[in-house]
Formats: sequence, C-alpha cells, structure tokens
Amino acid sequence: MLHLVPAAMFDHYLGISRLLAGQLDFRSAIRSVAAEVAHIIPHDHLDVCVLLEGGNYHTAYETGIETAWGGLAGAPVVNSPIRSLLWGEVDFLLADDAMTDPRFHFEGAFKRPIVEQSLRSRLHVPMKVQGTIIAALSCSSHRAGVYTMEDIERARIIADLLTPYFFALQAAEQAQRSAIVEAEARAREEGLRQGALKLTEALEQERQRIGMDLHDQTLADLTRLARRIDRLSRNGEVAPEALEPISRSLQHCMQDLRQIIEQAKPSVLQLFGLAQAIEHHLDRSTRDTGSGIEWGLVDETHGALERLEPTVSVALFRIAQEAINNAVRHAAPLAVTVRLEADDDRLSIEISDDGTGLAKARGRIGGGIDNMKTRARLISARFTTGPGHNNRGTVVRVVLPLVPNDPPSGPN
Repeated sequence: MLHLVPAAMFDHYLGISRLLAGQLDFRSAIRSVAAEVAHIIPHDHLDVCVLLEGGNYHTAYETGIETAWGGLAGAPVVNSPIRSLLWGEVDFLLADDAMTDPRFHFEGAFKRPIVEQSLRSRLHVPMKVQGTIIAALSCSSHRAGVYTMEDIERARIIADLLTPYFFALQAAEQAQRSAIVEAEARAREEGLRQGALKLTEALEQERQRIGMDLHDQTLADLTRLARRIDRLSRNGEVAPEALEPISRSLQHCMQDLRQIIEQAKPSVLQLFGLAQAIEHHLDRSTRDTGSGIEWGLVDETHGALERLEPTVSVALFRIAQEAINNAVRHAAPLAVTVRLEADDDRLSIEISDDGTGLAKARGRIGGGIDNMKTRARLISARFTTGPGHNNRGTVVRVVLPLVPNDPPSGPN
C-alpha cells in the first residue's frame, strides 16, 4: 500500500470533490475521479454499482477495465456477487482472493468478470442517502491480499464524497425519464385523439353516403313499386285483397327507410347546432310514439357547444340520439329529459328517463349501448349508464374533456 501523509491524502479527497463538479452523467463522473481514487486506494478496476428505481435491478459504471458488468443496463440484484451488500445484510465486503471466496460464487451469481479479469483483491462499501443504500463503491486488484480495513475506511470516505453527486445524477435522470415518458404519453394520447376524430369523420361520411344512396336508389325503387301495385289494384288486374298486405309491407319498409335516411344525415345539426338537433330529435321521437311522453331539454353550456369540432358534435349527437331512442322504444317512460352542461374543463350530456330501467331492457338495447361507448371512446369522452333517481328509470351520461386553451366562457 502507498503511505501518504494526512495532508497529501486530504488533497486527494479535495481533488475528488473538485473533479466531480460539472460531470453530467454517471460514467464521466466515475472516470473523472479514478486517478485521484488510485492515489488513495490503488486499483486495477473501479466501479460504482447503482441501484435502479425499485431496488430490484442495478447497473455498473466502471473504469480501468471494461467488463461485462458495465454492459448490463439492468441486471437483477439477486444475481449480483455483492447482493449481500446491496441488500444491507453486511456493512462492507473485503476479499483477499475473490476468485476463490465463496461469497462471490453462489448459484446464479454473475461472477464471470471476476474470473475473466482475475480480480482477486476486492473491497466494497455501500453508498447511502438518509440510511438507504443507493449504490456501492467497488475497488479490485489483480494481486491477492492487497486491501485491509484501513482501505475500507478510506473507501467509506470516498463513498461519502461520491454519494451526493451520484444521488443528484440519479434524481436528474429519473426526472428526465419521467418527462420523456410523460411527453410520449401526451403525444400518443393526442395522436389517438386525432386518429379517432378522423375515423369518426370517415364513419360519418360513409353513413351519409349510404343515406343518400338509399334515398336516391332504394327508396325511389320502392316508391315506384308501391305506385305500380296501387295502379294494378285500381285497374282490377289483381284482386285488391291480395295486394293489400304487400302494399302495407312496402309502406312500412319505406317508412323505416325514411327514418334511416333522416338519421343518417343530421341536417338539423349542421344547420342549427347540437342543442337544437338534440331537441328536434327528442320532440320528434316522443311525438311519434303517440303515447304522450313529456320531454324537456336544459342547455347550460354557455356557448361551449359552438366551439366543438364538427366531428365531435356529430358523435355527441349520435350518442344522444341512441339514448333517446332506447328510452322511447324500450323503457315505456312518462318523461325524458336531456341536460347539457359545461364548465372550464368539461362538457357533459345527460339523458334521463323514468321508465322501466336497464335491467328489463338490456337484452334489446345492449348493442345500442356498445355503439354509444364506442362513439364516446373515439372522441376521448367518458360514457356511463345506470339507474336514475331512487332506482327509477335510466341515466345515460357522456362527459367530454374540453381543450384547456379554449375553455367555455361563463355567463356575464
């Protein structure tokens, strides 16, 4: 061992502190101080084994000799030759010949660098922050029997000098990783949102195309067929009683097609906006039942609906349309109410009825609920459905987050 006077030793400790300043990563930090550490503890191999987040994995930053330890980005601690130190089971490890020391040669131990590089003398001390081990400092020599307890004490001083800097680097690296993960998540979310909007728009365009095709071709053909049957009946070529069921079925078919076409192209939405389109559909749907269903629409959005993208408005209209249809057709309600609300960061649409509820109607409307869920997911909205007040009827609710930089304004 080298014998240095305390003043000279102190200068080397100060040199370690001075050389750490300005180092921005683990590898450059350990390499910058290797020469100063060698004046205090001679070594052929020097490394700092850093525990990764969670403490189950670790990686090594080394200098002097490049080994397989330094090439592992995240090796399990359970396989580390110094796992007893990293787990806090021992305060230090000191070996005269690590090539034969059983502490380094348990089953599963990643000991290959010890053998390949003939790292005989080894010392290891923990690096702690507030009593928690974050890393370990290791020195190794090709010669056997080099290190003593005096070297352990010196290594502890060096570890105390390195620990704050390595802890700061670790915190900075974790913060950088978190920032990258958050940025990637935001990018993915925005990409999914934009993709979903394009998909919704494409679906709506296809739906409108089908509606126009039905109007221009199928409905026109059925209308001509119905008129021909009517003429045959009037001319006496075929008995009216034989044609009457056919004519009635055609009329029903044409009525259904007109309804499909009307729903496929929400012209009221395009002309007058979301609230009026929902109100128009609510009025027409309840009126068509002939059962005197009461209805109401409350709009407390304060202009937020006007700032929605067209594709989002269509999706919200389709959800409200489906919910109203389900209530009117399957729940036998006395009343149906739609409530539109908005605040600084979200818009909600709630469709409630006082009918028989989901439990009795689920078999008939299950597909409709799935459709509403899918539409809500495509515009990044949250969809829920459940029993109404006092377990009477059903409440369907869709909540859409609003873009932060374009909040709705409140009433003056």
